[in-house]
Amino acid sequence: MTHCKRAIAIACLSLVGISSAQAEKLFSDSSLSLLHSDQYQAFGQEQQEQTFFTFENVTAHDWGGSFFFVDVNQGHGRARGQDDVYGEFSPTLSLTWLSGLDLGTGPIRDLSLAATYEFGGETDLNNYLTGVSLAWDVPGFQYVNTAFYYVNNSEVSDDLQLTLTWGSPFEIGPARFLIDGFLDYSTGESDHAAELNFTPQLKLDVGHFSGHPGVLYAGIEYAYWRNKYGLSDEVMDTESSVSALVKFHF
Repeated sequence: MTHCKRAIAIACLSLVGISSAQAEKLFSDSSLSLLHSDQYQAFGQEQQEQTFFTFENVTAHDWGGSFFFVDVNQGHGRARGQDDVYGEFSPTLSLTWLSGLDLGTGPIRDLSLAATYEFGGETDLNNYLTGVSLAWDVPGFQYVNTAFYYVNNSEVSDDLQLTLTWGSPFEIGPARFLIDGFLDYSTGESDHAAELNFTPQLKLDVGHFSGHPGVLYAGIEYAYWRNKYGLSDEVMDTESSVSALVKFHF
């Protein structure tokens, strides 16, 4: 990473940290998830049975927000029996808050500076993403966000990435559901193919039936990852998997 790119990433993260000490917290949520499937695929291998444990934390402030998660994939690290650990930290800084001007217009609620730090995984990567994000006002959705990043990759050539995240609750009779997820598209370069990762989750609010809505969910996750890890279809590295999911919020 060049000194300039490193400075941009560190400045964005530092500014978020300074702002958080002076600003109002609007929302905070942490969760633990368990995912299990026998359809995971990577590096041209046959489908495998794998179990993931995930910790997530999301916060919303008047200055912006942050999202952090870490995955632990049991027994599927680089060494036999070693866990594979991968995580991301993604802060945003609202330009409406920073400028004091209302930058929302039409369906756009806000414009923010955005950054993400990706770490770990099977290749022990350290990637730095910097860019901008848009928060959208879409009927029926709790949130819809799009982010546009320049990605400084530690293991392959730099590229560009588009990220879409969404969450939409709905009800069927007495049952409450939540469908949420993300879509990542990153451009291809000379040493890796373009990737598309589409991963939605459909969850039933189990806690609602016992008078504790939003605490315990059960459902499924579908993951479609074309050219997983930037490998092309020539090595059959496109994954399409369905996982059982349990998620506990605290």
